[in-house]
Amino acid sequence: MLNTLSRPAIFSRPGWLVRPVRRPLVTQAVQASAAWKLGRLNHVAIAVPDMNQASLFWKHVMQAERVSESVPMPEHGVYTVFVELGNTKIELLHPYGDKSPIASFLAKNQAGGIHHICLEVPDIHAALETLKACRVRPLSDKPKIGAHGLPVVFLHPKDCGGVLVELEEKDRA
Repeated sequence: MLNTLSRPAIFSRPGWLVRPVRRPLVTQAVQASAAWKLGRLNHVAIAVPDMNQASLFWKHVMQAERVSESVPMPEHGVYTVFVELGNTKIELLHPYGDKSPIASFLAKNQAGGIHHICLEVPDIHAALETLKACRVRPLSDKPKIGAHGLPVVFLHPKDCGGVLVELEEKDRA
């Protein structure tokens, strides 16, 4: 017979399994809203300490058919290379300047690694409105023009399961 008095103190405290009550993320108003739907995975972005080596790896070792040239994007503080995969892309990111967000990422992850994922949405403004109602914080107040010349916005990783998520408005052409 188990002696309940011999249990560790944590198990004998009243309410030790009580979880804090939170407002649900999905409200009835959000469920009824069909203003936008999540689209396809546009790309996975990888921060790389050496763009030339990373490009050669994807082209020759992984045998990707199309690997773009490096494109400087000073307004975002990065150089980008896109590796075309048929149904999606890999975006290689390298710092452009000392204040680059990729420079700080690489300072913590010297070998590089996955930086973010990018998902397409048909209407970025409608998506932002719904996400804000669900307490998902964007990293900027307004979308910016991204590497594909389309509006993008990043969502706070703490609100997205630890993942930095980029939303990109789908090209309507």
